[in-house]
Amino acid sequence: MQVGIDSFAAAFETSLAISASDRLHNLVGQIEQAASGTSGSAQTSGRPVVRRSGRRFDAGVFKRTDMLKVAIIIGSTPPGRNGVAVARWVYDIAARRGDASFEVVDIADFDLPLLDEPFPPIMNQYSKPHTRAWAAKIGAFDAFVFVAPEYNHSMSGALKNAIDFLYREWNDKAAGFVGYGGAGGTRAVEQLRLVMGEIKVADVRAQVALSMYDDFENFATFKPRAQQESAVTAMLDDLVAWGRALQAVRARVTDEFA
Repeated sequence: MQVGIDSFAAAFETSLAISASDRLHNLVGQIEQAASGTSGSAQTSGRPVVRRSGRRFDAGVFKRTDMLKVAIIIGSTPPGRNGVAVARWVYDIAARRGDASFEVVDIADFDLPLLDEPFPPIMNQYSKPHTRAWAAKIGAFDAFVFVAPEYNHSMSGALKNAIDFLYREWNDKAAGFVGYGGAGGTRAVEQLRLVMGEIKVADVRAQVALSMYDDFENFATFKPRAQQESAVTAMLDDLVAWGRALQAVRARVTDEFA
């Protein structure tokens, strides 16, 4: 009897040791297995249609064919900003990975004015050339890394304004955060997490907090501590896993509830 209890306890401890990232990778694998298999599914137009509670799911659309595309967004615009150096550092770490492609996106390049669209972005009726250009850029990505300075316990006004221009282009995607400031940009990230929920972006728990005291020389030259690279890697691990899972959410066909 004691042997059985010990075995159960060991198995329980092992299950607790499985990280959230591992569970996400397992979930992605199950989705892909369901997409490629035919067990328990009906065939329609050469692709399996999995039935769940009377609903039809075209399992073929769950199969991932493209590499995950991740935007590293510089979330500030002032001259001499530290965000450029931070974003380049994040990109250099990310570019060594083989599970996603990465691109630095600078909101300053889009010259976005204060929100000037006549209709709310949820209506998807963009009328300005700068909005359409911004929408085309953001819509091309599966996930985002926001490089965010902390301004007065929040994100920069430029970043919030850029986010507010769009809606559908953000939906059902994943986000991670690299904050920087006197307190590691943590309050900026807290505010960003609230915003992400409203635009249907799933934000990962792991984040990077860069201190102006410890990761910048004289509060100006970016010199991150060695341990910060592992923080970036942990955040990206979860971001890629979540981004892959959410590809399937966005790929569902319109006859899902037929």
